[in-house]
Amino acid sequence: MAEENQTSALETELEALLDVEVEITAVLGTAMMPISQILKLGRGAVVELNRNVGEDIEVHANNRMVAHGEVVVVDDRLGVNLTDILLLAEVQKTLDGDE
Repeated sequence: MAEENQTSALETELEALLDVEVEITAVLGTAMMPISQILKLGRGAVVELNRNVGEDIEVHANNRMVAHGEVVVVDDRLGVNLTDILLLAEVQKTLDGDE
């Protein structure tokens, strides 16, 4: 009976989490440049990123990396095919490193 109550409580807690909204970001790459250079950018300017063609991109949930993926085209839209989902222990390491 106690085990049933634990399972029921766990399911209720999980259900509460299912409605939490999370911002998902696909990071194609990053670049560092001085503001003066940014201000000189115009239409058609190309900014070189720190990733190579074909290299996996990072997928972040609320600014925390949670997976790697590759960019795909779905109809006329871009999407991300997840290739590697980080284990909870790896995510926890990044959280501990930020403190």
